[in-house]
Amino acid sequence: MSRRLSIDAYVEGVRSGDRSVLGRAITLVESQRADDQALAREVVDRLLPETGRAHRIGITGVPGAGKSTFIEALGGRLCGDGRRVAVLAVDPSSARSGGSILGDKTRMERLARDPRAFVRPSPSLGALGGVARHTRETVLLCEAAGYDVVLIETVGVGQSEVMVAHLVDTFLLLMIPNAGDELQGIKRGIFELADLLAVNKADGEAETAAARARRDYAHALHLMQPRMADWTVPALTCSARTGAGLDQVWEEVLRHRATLEESGEWQRARREQQVFWMWRAVEEGLMTAFRGGAGVAEALAAAEADVRALTRSPDRAAAELVSSFVERGQS
Repeated sequence: MSRRLSIDAYVEGVRSGDRSVLGRAITLVESQRADDQALAREVVDRLLPETGRAHRIGITGVPGAGKSTFIEALGGRLCGDGRRVAVLAVDPSSARSGGSILGDKTRMERLARDPRAFVRPSPSLGALGGVARHTRETVLLCEAAGYDVVLIETVGVGQSEVMVAHLVDTFLLLMIPNAGDELQGIKRGIFELADLLAVNKADGEAETAAARARRDYAHALHLMQPRMADWTVPALTCSARTGAGLDQVWEEVLRHRATLEESGEWQRARREQQVFWMWRAVEEGLMTAFRGGAGVAEALAAAEADVRALTRSPDRAAAELVSSFVERGQS
């Protein structure tokens, strides 16, 4: 079997919901080869009319919050209700191989076997926040394949939360029962991005602590400026292990969608996200062109040597490199 299919084969396979072809289309999108990227753009463009109907949900949380367990439990319930669920688990990349480190497909074995689900661990390839442009394109492919819920799990490091917020409609923050130090240590910016907050692992002896943590987080959220006038961020408790509270979490997700649609924010945000990712693609394209430009390698090596030797400032070196690149392009 050849590594690549024809454009028509990719398009028809994805449209028909063929999980094997969908996986191959995502692999094509993730490829860094120029010819693969050109083919991937054609495939995505052909499928654009089939996209945009899924509810895109970002899920992040502190280490130990049980994101994968939560996603498997929630995804299983949604599949049981007749929905089709795609899970994109953005893994940090190995510095050596570029491959995924966490392997979420192995951590969600039960959900991965469900015929109504599609679980795809995806290496971040060192992209800012662990969310590369191919993550957005992967969302579009999953929508074209008929998945009506797309769950995106972040790596939970650096700028991942900010980048995922530009991909999704609803952003869910998972926390753990013992609030105290967690409440002090969590970044304010993550709270400001959240549309919902849920304290996971609210079961057994931790149930009382989870209820207390929920009250603390609710108070913290109340003190922050809301992202939109018509929505107050709810703080809930749930247990991915027992399933308690998961229905309520999903009800709040649906209520958030209804609020967005009624206010017109749903479509406005989607349009702004499109523009954001266009500029991200421009930035990536410019960097690729810059590094591959004639004479850049030599000039870049000299500039780096000067910057290390403190004989040229980083700003001056960058300005001269860019100026030289632009001049070559105009000549």
